[in-house]
Amino acid sequence: GAGGAAHLPGMVASATPLPVIGVPVPLKYLDGMDSLLSIVQMPAGVPVATVSIGGARNAGLLAVRILGASDPVLQQRMSAFQASLEAMVLDKDAALRTTLLG
Repeated sequence: GAGGAAHLPGMVASATPLPVIGVPVPLKYLDGMDSLLSIVQMPAGVPVATVSIGGARNAGLLAVRILGASDPVLQQRMSAFQASLEAMVLDKDAALRTTLLG
């Protein structure tokens, strides 16, 4: 994650050919907007994938998707995870509709 050291993802990206994911961390001032802008404003040739402020979970899921591009087992597990999220949303939607509409 990037907070007080929002430059770190860019520094790492400049030193490796591997993908780098920056996670802006909300701090006391500016609620992480400073971190977000610091990470997304990388110069050409230094790509850093960036997720939402405080989006560590999505950073992990993005990493799994990247690795899953060449690992069928990870790709299948990611698909199963996404299906479980979809089922959870549909269950919550049905429960809410029942509560609201009877």
